[in-house]
Amino acid sequence: MTPLLSFDDTIAVITLNRPEALNALSFDIMSALDELLVKVDRSDARGLIITGAGAKAFSAGADIGELRKRSMREQQQSTQFGQSVFQRLEQLRQPSIALMNGYAFGGGLELAMACTFRIAQKNAKMGLPEIKLGLIPGYGGTQRLPRLIGQGRAMEIILSGRTVEAIEAQQIGLVNQLVEEASIEIAKDFLKPMLGFSQVALNLARSAVLRAFDKSLLDGQAIENDLSTLAFQSEDSEEGMMAFLEKRKAIFNDA
Repeated sequence: MTPLLSFDDTIAVITLNRPEALNALSFDIMSALDELLVKVDRSDARGLIITGAGAKAFSAGADIGELRKRSMREQQQSTQFGQSVFQRLEQLRQPSIALMNGYAFGGGLELAMACTFRIAQKNAKMGLPEIKLGLIPGYGGTQRLPRLIGQGRAMEIILSGRTVEAIEAQQIGLVNQLVEEASIEIAKDFLKPMLGFSQVALNLARSAVLRAFDKSLLDGQAIENDLSTLAFQSEDSEEGMMAFLEKRKAIFNDA
């Protein structure tokens, strides 16, 4: 079944809705996910939570049965599309949380890594096991994992294809928070401090961080300088500074 989109106050919630297949990511599901991300981006939501239906999995990754039937050209096109979907998620104007309520393997972990943050149940397990199938990650895993946890650890996890327990995932920076039970309320509480901030400033800050990874320190600081200047020119920055001086809470209009 296709993913579901709902809204909880100012938070959008996307639920991967294929529990009988551990929320595996078929081409149809990826297409539906892409469409839902467009809807979220155009909505009034100020944050996004992505989770999986059922008690076992966030997402167990690609649909292997479907994968075997593809030609080389079809596989190339599918990989490009999957990368574009996760890029859309990463660049979404709203901060996002992957609420990992179980297994997150292969494309499932790549989906989680494209989110701004990751919250996992203590019994969650994750990894990039593609090497065991004679494959490599194709939806951004070889690029985002090193950026999150460092090249050495990422290389070991990718080349071994091993399973990473939730506790280790938090220790190495792959997961932001561990919880006993992955609930929407916990994810909402995590996002809550950010919901009242200027979305202009939030987006510029995230962009500065993301764009720094393939740049030298000097080039990264130049990007930060440009984006910081853009933030300074926004109406929200004027409101924020005035509110500070007037000792009151700022009221941002995302402009």
